[in-house]
Amino acid sequence: MNYELLYAAMQEYGLEKWLNILPEQIKQGLDEERYGDLTRWQKALERLPEISLKSCDFNASAVTVRPELPLSQALADELKDTLKQLMPWRKGPYEIHGVNIDTEWRSDWKWQRLEQHIQPLAGRVVLDVGCGNGYHGWRMLGAGAELVMGIDPSPLFVMQYQAVKHFTGEKPLYVLPLGIEAVPEKLNAFDTVFSMGVLYHRRSPIDHLIQLRDCLKSGGELVLETLVIEGNEQQVLVPQGRYAKMRNVWFIPSCDALELWLARCGFKNIQQVDLNVTSLDEQRSTEWMQYESLKDYLNPANLKLTVEGYPAPQRVVIIATAP
Repeated sequence: MNYELLYAAMQEYGLEKWLNILPEQIKQGLDEERYGDLTRWQKALERLPEISLKSCDFNASAVTVRPELPLSQALADELKDTLKQLMPWRKGPYEIHGVNIDTEWRSDWKWQRLEQHIQPLAGRVVLDVGCGNGYHGWRMLGAGAELVMGIDPSPLFVMQYQAVKHFTGEKPLYVLPLGIEAVPEKLNAFDTVFSMGVLYHRRSPIDHLIQLRDCLKSGGELVLETLVIEGNEQQVLVPQGRYAKMRNVWFIPSCDALELWLARCGFKNIQQVDLNVTSLDEQRSTEWMQYESLKDYLNPANLKLTVEGYPAPQRVVIIATAP
């Protein structure tokens, strides 16, 4: 995996402080001794066929890569089989040379809910925290972002991104095997920072908001999407054990509490732009993600509750300005 173009871009956009430590961070994030499946995923990448590219579309619901000539059935089957070696695919959808990757999440629906509310991304340098395989990063490029750096500690998601990149060619989107802890303190370098589906996994949500703030330039925009509950500004759910079968859910605030947290961290112009109950059509098991999904996490007798008896997943999008 060659990141030389990223390193050059980081020098151009004032990210030298991070650049000095990033190569070693990437090396540690792709440690074969730590991740036993990494070699298998890398071999799948090596088996991806070379296919002449006609065009890419990063503004369609499915991130789309089109071939110059139609694929033979044998080549299409080979491509699909190889991409399936990188399952489960959670964020998408994608259409790669005619192969429809029907991911667990209809991530395009989330993008549609927020894209009209955020600051235009044209010319902006963007950080996507918890980016998964980079689906939203491709959509950010489609919206005109100058450079998108996505971070996610899961090597599988990095491999999925590399598989898509194999067919798109070099684009100014990079998915790195890192958590937000890898970003230097008080970097203050990004025009826009996204944190979607991350906050409730953090043991210290206030610290996470401060980390996000310190990634942004003064006046930069935070786009925050997370689970919430009903209630006043003092209402916060702390699950006893699991929430929707997830072990690592720590704090789920009300919308008012979340806005208070953001204000306490110094954010300005705090706006709730969307509130949405996750539907069984938006998150579900598919051919490309064959494990349990949302319907297995909810009480079958009352879909407004999780199997543990907590309120079913409801997600808010809040935008705010860094001080």
